[in-house]
Amino acid sequence: MTVTAYPLQWPTGRKRTESHRRSRARFESTFAVARDELIAEVRRLGGRNLVISTNIPLRQDGLPYASYRKIEDEGVAVYFTYEGQPMSFACDRWDRVEHNMQAIVKTIDALRGIARWGTGDMMKAAFTGFTALPAPNAHPTWRDVLAVSASESNLDVVRRHYRLAASVNHPDKGGSHEVMARLNAALAQAEKELR
Repeated sequence: MTVTAYPLQWPTGRKRTESHRRSRARFESTFAVARDELIAEVRRLGGRNLVISTNIPLRQDGLPYASYRKIEDEGVAVYFTYEGQPMSFACDRWDRVEHNMQAIVKTIDALRGIARWGTGDMMKAAFTGFTALPAPNAHPTWRDVLAVSASESNLDVVRRHYRLAASVNHPDKGGSHEVMARLNAALAQAEKELR
């Protein structure tokens, strides 16, 4: 998927805040500070290939101008790769672009805190909600089905992911036969590919 920085490219499937429901945030930040903090926060996280998508025209280096006229849609969408997976964060709750950007900065900082405080497995779980959605006609890979990152190529790790998913989704534990069939097919595909 090619992401555009301008005009705003909102993530597919993410709900928008109606313009009359947007409110003033309490962030004390200029646009330039929020933009620079966002870039720094994504770098600290280990994100790569950052694209900040807004309705603000771009400078020659591809970043949005710090000074801009009032625009109708203040939403901000941020795209980057994290551990080989495409991620997207988006916010349009606030009535200023810099405040929406600052909200994303705070969110990423909180997720980094999860890793700093020793619960990194929770960070992976939290990030599943921010994974950029695939195209509607795309079929999920075995990695998608088993929630295995691109950096994990060990069959034992894949089987551990499978067992964890199966323990929650097995029909005897309230899951469905369809989900178990997808998990079984994903495991078979992973075993075939990694042997």
